[in-house]
Amino acid sequence: MMTLLANILAIFRKELQSYFLSPLAYVVAGLFWLLSGIVFVYLLLSPNGIIQEVAIGEQSGIPMPPVDVAYIFLLRYLGIIGSLTSFIVPLLSMGLYAEERKNGTLELLATSPLTNWAVALGKLLGVLMFYITLLMPMLVLELVAFAAADPPVPPAVPLVAHVGLILLAAALLSLGMFLSSLTQSNIIAAILTFALVLLLAIMDLVGRQLGQPYEGAIAHISLIKHYENLVQGVFDSSSLFVFASYIFLGIFLTAQSIEILRFQRS
Repeated sequence: MMTLLANILAIFRKELQSYFLSPLAYVVAGLFWLLSGIVFVYLLLSPNGIIQEVAIGEQSGIPMPPVDVAYIFLLRYLGIIGSLTSFIVPLLSMGLYAEERKNGTLELLATSPLTNWAVALGKLLGVLMFYITLLMPMLVLELVAFAAADPPVPPAVPLVAHVGLILLAAALLSLGMFLSSLTQSNIIAAILTFALVLLLAIMDLVGRQLGQPYEGAIAHISLIKHYENLVQGVFDSSSLFVFASYIFLGIFLTAQSIEILRFQRS
């Protein structure tokens, strides 16, 4: 057991280090920070922002119920960040295995004493940790905004929301990792992952258009629907189960893909 954990940790460190040494990763990080900062400023401070909306409503003289600006901001902001995450995931996951295939090192992994599961899990944890580091500046901006909130924001609400964001990224990265294991082209891996993300989004939209009972059935397996629940602060064990299932599916399929390669090389 200790050997297995050590192997996973070694793969995790190697994968995480590769992202911090990759110019593309810094381009992705810069793009993510730029867009998330623009969205932050737009939602709060622009003429069409939430603060201006509330001010106009108060000046109209029409009686209105109290508006929880911080909560509305959290819903809108993380809704957009979730979409932005779906856009950058293919760029982060495309090289997880495709680069190994291209350089010929995947065969070494496939024939090494390391188990397929250990390699897949270590790689997933590495790219997920890099994604979490991308969220750090965003969290600082949110803390500044929430510090001025009146009434104060209950810590559990943004905590659950950000757990949902990380789980969404983990699920998409896990599936992207599997698609990356099928090809030696980073571009093809990114396109396949982006197509999958688009398919999941379309599936959710189609379910809403069809109505019941189809909407309910699709909602049970929809990553977007369960992400929206967590962003709203609704902690539901079924949402955690769905995300865990997608993550497990990605790791399982990746392990099987590498096992096929191991069999071909044996």
